[in-house]
Amino acid sequence: MTFTVDIHHHMLPDFFWQATNEADDPVGGIAPPPWSLTGALDFLDEAGIDVAVTSISTPGVHTGDDAAAGTLARRCNELAATQIREHPERFAAFAALPLPDVDGALAELEYALDELHLDGVVLFSNARGTYLGDRRFDPLFDELQRRAAVVFIHPNASPDPAAHALGLPDSLIDFTADTTRAVAHMHYSNTFARTPDVKYVISHAGGTVPYLAGRFGIVDAMDVIPGGADRTSAADTFRRLYWDTALSWTDPVLRHLRSVVGIDHVVFGTDYPYLRHDMAVDCRRQIEHSEELTDTERSAVLSGTALKLIPRLADLRSAASSRT
Repeated sequence: MTFTVDIHHHMLPDFFWQATNEADDPVGGIAPPPWSLTGALDFLDEAGIDVAVTSISTPGVHTGDDAAAGTLARRCNELAATQIREHPERFAAFAALPLPDVDGALAELEYALDELHLDGVVLFSNARGTYLGDRRFDPLFDELQRRAAVVFIHPNASPDPAAHALGLPDSLIDFTADTTRAVAHMHYSNTFARTPDVKYVISHAGGTVPYLAGRFGIVDAMDVIPGGADRTSAADTFRRLYWDTALSWTDPVLRHLRSVVGIDHVVFGTDYPYLRHDMAVDCRRQIEHSEELTDTERSAVLSGTALKLIPRLADLRSAASSRT
């Protein structure tokens, strides 16, 4: 089987879940089964996945108190580092940062990457209602650019109460919409343009971004949003970002991604443990047997592109090949 990296794989320890979610009203509207390290390893084995790049999930670590958010981020990141030390052949990790506390985020970024040696960071589409293109976050993005970091962008619930008034889980519609808001804001605020060396991975095939690519092109051509001279077109921006297949692995979606962003910028993700177990196990098989992909493209989606984003994982592929 093709060496496989799951770049969208959540770590949900009890202390994180209890601090950030209500049992009867989980963020997103769908509660996953209880998480454990043993369960995660069993899933990887059953699904034929070699390495999981872990990250916390919505709503992030900040629920209103900067100090508590910093403490929770540190605890999550140290657990991620421990898992990597204990199972170096199975895990990598994106660090949690306590946004919207920028100073706290900068301090945790330094610790997580320089001391714990984690592999990048996870940011959420909005941090307590502030979107990632906001100029208040410029110091953080300046540092991410200096480090040429890998940044995994995950959706969060919209701060607009109207977005939650339909009685539907946020994970059905609003998560994809909030991802789109974040990408649009980062593009038109020129955040992407100012950070050309950051490697951004966008969750869930970019939400609705690929479908709306034509509308982005029209807005670009009309030149109605200030700052156009200082950024590339949306089409060019989309082709330098990376897009995961979590909940987005079917042939029509892959076909759309091919036309908008290029298959060479698509990476595999499962959204474990949120997706029902049998579906999460099966999504890798669907990529493996997709008629939309050539064998070379399939290998790139399942791991080749991820290894370019996180080069140290190439050693794990070599070790796996040796064992085989």
